[in-house]
Amino acid sequence: MIAPFDNPHPTRITCIDYSPEEVRIEEVRDVPDFLDQHRPNWSKVRWINVEGLADIDVLEALAEKYQLHPLAFEDILHTVERPKVEDYPASEGQPGRLFIVARAVEGREDGLVSEQVSIFLGRSTLLTFQRFAGDAFESIRRRLQTRGSQLRENNVSFLLHSLLDGIVDSYFPILERCDDRLEDLEEEILHQPDHGTFEGVHRVRRDLLLLRRAAWPMRELLANIQREKHECLSEETRHYFRDIYDHCIQIIDLIENYREIAAALTDTYLSVSSSRLNEVMKVLTVIGTVFLPITFLAGVYGMNMPIPENHWSFSYPMFWLLCAAIAGGMIHWFRKRGWV
Repeated sequence: MIAPFDNPHPTRITCIDYSPEEVRIEEVRDVPDFLDQHRPNWSKVRWINVEGLADIDVLEALAEKYQLHPLAFEDILHTVERPKVEDYPASEGQPGRLFIVARAVEGREDGLVSEQVSIFLGRSTLLTFQRFAGDAFESIRRRLQTRGSQLRENNVSFLLHSLLDGIVDSYFPILERCDDRLEDLEEEILHQPDHGTFEGVHRVRRDLLLLRRAAWPMRELLANIQREKHECLSEETRHYFRDIYDHCIQIIDLIENYREIAAALTDTYLSVSSSRLNEVMKVLTVIGTVFLPITFLAGVYGMNMPIPENHWSFSYPMFWLLCAAIAGGMIHWFRKRGWV
């Protein structure tokens, strides 16, 4: 038995059997009873979705029932950094399986969260394992309940196509939000930047980096599926993956464009901050320069020596007139040279 790992989300299993004429969605509560039963005769495709990987005994029972390869089963329980695809051909006592690890990205209030989705494709059965609770494939489930939908009319390979297509297309709304945030941050930088603005740009760059780490390997995964033939993947469906591949390329291009914009905003923020600092320093330098001769006169005037106004009453106003004339003359000279 593989030792359990730190995953607080309880295991929840949903089984969907469907054919062009009928569909049945069932939440599995009694796992041993479910595993002892056979699928209905009318079922052309069975999709078993597992959310949460806390119950290792349940996962091992599923792996034994559907004869999942031990190496692939280990990848379910441990985080795989990069999406990948592995072909496990049929052998004596072992059915053929196509094993795929993809990464779904979900936007939350505190930022983006990347989740590993493990998929086993058989000839008429597909199993998906999600590490966290919360179904990322709700839109696929709604399509299955629609009679006459393309998903209902096709085989299990097309279900795999739909799942991967849903994962890739879920990146687009996240990129749209990143685009909106970059536009707002640009306005803030040009009008009233502060430290919070710089942190906002940093968060967007971090989110784009997470998306990039998910999208780039997905492109390689999809290219592999198109290039290599697999016994569990129908030739007809394999051509549909080109559309997902094109979407992935488009997503990668958008990510790179937004990363360049975010980097440019960082440079702009630093330039604006430096310009503001220069303006402040220029004002302070002008003030200090204007008061420098006045300070000199006041220092000399205030030395421990006979005070002139004790003898001449007009000397005190004359001192202030001299100070004002010096300050005014210096400011006029600064403006004439374009310094202020």
